[in-house]
Amino acid sequence: MKKLSSLVFALPLVAAAAAADDLAVRAARLHRGAIVVDTHEDVPDALAEKWADVGTRGATKHFDIPRGKEGGLTAPFFAAYVPASYADGGAARIALDRIDLVQRVVAAHPSDLVSAASVADIRRAKREGRIAILMGIEGGHAIEDSLGALRDFHRLGVRYMTLTHTNSNHWADSSGNFFAPRFDPESYRLHHGLTDFGRAVVREMNRIGMMVDVSHVSDETIDDALETSRAPIFASHSSCRALASLPRNLSDDQIRRMGAKGGVVMINVSSVFLDQGLVDAARAALDALQEPAERLRQQYEGDPKRAAAEINKLVDALPRRPPAPVTKVVDHIEHVIRLAGPDAVGLGTDFDGIPDPPAGLEDVSKLPRITEELLRRGHSEEEVRKVLGENFLRFFARVEEVSRSLAGEPPATAAPEPAKN
Repeated sequence: MKKLSSLVFALPLVAAAAAADDLAVRAARLHRGAIVVDTHEDVPDALAEKWADVGTRGATKHFDIPRGKEGGLTAPFFAAYVPASYADGGAARIALDRIDLVQRVVAAHPSDLVSAASVADIRRAKREGRIAILMGIEGGHAIEDSLGALRDFHRLGVRYMTLTHTNSNHWADSSGNFFAPRFDPESYRLHHGLTDFGRAVVREMNRIGMMVDVSHVSDETIDDALETSRAPIFASHSSCRALASLPRNLSDDQIRRMGAKGGVVMINVSSVFLDQGLVDAARAALDALQEPAERLRQQYEGDPKRAAAEINKLVDALPRRPPAPVTKVVDHIEHVIRLAGPDAVGLGTDFDGIPDPPAGLEDVSKLPRITEELLRRGHSEEEVRKVLGENFLRFFARVEEVSRSLAGEPPATAAPEPAKN
């Protein structure tokens, strides 16, 4: 009788283990055959800070070729990030340096990496078994208020531009730097969205086939971009504000409107972008730094860059909280699906730009965990393939199509509005 009882209790456990094994095998097969796109990785910035061979494991915190292959990564966008400190001079040079760095990385590994700038390039790279490296510019100040520079960056292979970073520039408002001890969203509200020149930038991006990225921008800038753009727009690395109330995340209304116009929300996997408890803890810790931060501002009153650097040291020294679980990423994916449908979401991890990836998604090698969790929750294989890359490719193809339809339009010659005295 005891043996029979033991057998009765053991059977469900055996069945559960078998089901888990079946799910893992199915997920691995699906992921291996899918095109996996990640629209935002800060690999160039990490390599500029500390050079390493990406063919070697551990080259950066979150990316190298061995881990990219393990994670089934088909097409990462390497971000040419330009710090706000260059907003009033030298931004284009920094962007060019980052683009050159990406080109050197790709050229050093022709068997494993290939430069890409189109949907067709991505699909070709998948067939060839290579990782397609694409580029986006993070921070519209990189063009130094020049539509000619915008066009030159496109000629060099840049296929999206984030209209702002954490700074409002001369033609677009940012959502600001939430992760600062003294965060005042009104201080970033310089234009109430896009200026006339900012609208011209968006229209020229449409003409040349450069994707309009609204991660980092203010709500008013998103409104203006949706109104102005002749092609769908996207957020390259943002999550859902309803689940984690950061200004950098998107509201439900924004997600619906972007999806309705064919855009996509690419989910940022930073733990603080995913979990409201971590948002609250971060804000409380940052608020506690306001007084020491103010003392540093006064101490270095004549040297704002030094003051900012010293304040950043205070922020960097804050204790780390346990990361969110990988399931939180899928919570955000599902939130977008509920609001805008299964065609409106993808992955924009922000790897190498975040200090707090989720537990279970520590780097690019762990991307199959998302596939497994989506299948576990009952999503069809078609829906999973859409999330992994097909949604983005459809959006990208539409941007390319709009550009072709505008081929007869001459290059724009707009200039920024004169500064107000």
